[in-house]
Amino acid sequence: MENAFPSSSEGGVRSPMESHGSYRGEDWSPERLMFHQNLETFAEKVGLIVGLQGNGKITQEEAYAQIKRIWKSLKQSKGLLN
Repeated sequence: MENAFPSSSEGGVRSPMESHGSYRGEDWSPERLMFHQNLETFAEKVGLIVGLQGNGKITQEEAYAQIKRIWKSLKQSKGLLN
């Protein structure tokens, strides 16, 4: 059976679980790389929460609370850059 999501090296559609891009910039540091990865994880989790709420698996209030919780976690990781 062929893989439905070819890897990015094969050029094609990417898996939704595959990272969208790599961090690039003149001010690269391990901390910034970690924040970039945290930001991608945040985006993936928000997508999953929105999907659960949209399919009636959780309420809007539960979705909001979960997103607020992971937002605070992301914000804390940003604070570690300073």
